[in-house]
Amino acid sequence: MNLPNWCYAVAYAVGAVWLLAWELAAAWVDRTEGDTITEYTRRVLIHPLLWFVAAGFLVWGLLSTLILDGTNAFIISGGLIRQLAAPLSVHVYKVVWSNLIILAHNIWIFVIVALWYGLNPGWTVLLAVPALLLLLANGLWLGLLLGLLSARFRDIPLIAASILQVAFFITPIFWKPEMLTGRMVLLHANPFYYLVEIMRAPLLGNVPQTEHWISVLVITVLGWGIALLFFTAYRWRLAYWV
Repeated sequence: MNLPNWCYAVAYAVGAVWLLAWELAAAWVDRTEGDTITEYTRRVLIHPLLWFVAAGFLVWGLLSTLILDGTNAFIISGGLIRQLAAPLSVHVYKVVWSNLIILAHNIWIFVIVALWYGLNPGWTVLLAVPALLLLLANGLWLGLLLGLLSARFRDIPLIAASILQVAFFITPIFWKPEMLTGRMVLLHANPFYYLVEIMRAPLLGNVPQTEHWISVLVITVLGWGIALLFFTAYRWRLAYWV
């Protein structure tokens, strides 16, 4: 059953307001507990961690919703696919565009946190633009591939949601990569780490490492190759699956 568009709009608005309220509450506690928390602890330990978590949440939210919405890209548009002779990729473009609009709303949460705690990333923040384009490019091939597979196998969206729940905890969102001392191989084997880091680093005023750019480019090229292979072979069956 498809919900009306205003339901999704209300859900997104409530989510953004809830995140903003959480950040403001944390900021209030930080400001009012000056007697307990020293200035050094705030500026050296707490503030950088808040910036790190806020930026990580922002990027992870975009990446996870691109994947989850991509799995349902063709399923929720089944009626249009059966009735209109439009390019099938249009339905994936719609998913990517809607998530880009949501990002434009959610990014203000990070901006407020950055201004409140005095974060100034400088001109390095401009590197977030090519990083965002790479994330959207990955969102496109993921939508084509997972949307196609989900139309045929309806358990794929549930499996993707379960994988993302686990990936959230093994990806540096709440914790920093340097905390994984002696087990960096687990970090480097996680593709979500590279996808998150290339956009989070510029938001924090850091330049992403070259190996991170290369890793994301490899993921993008391989992903598009696999997605086009499956999509070219099975797209003509999609109208019968949805």
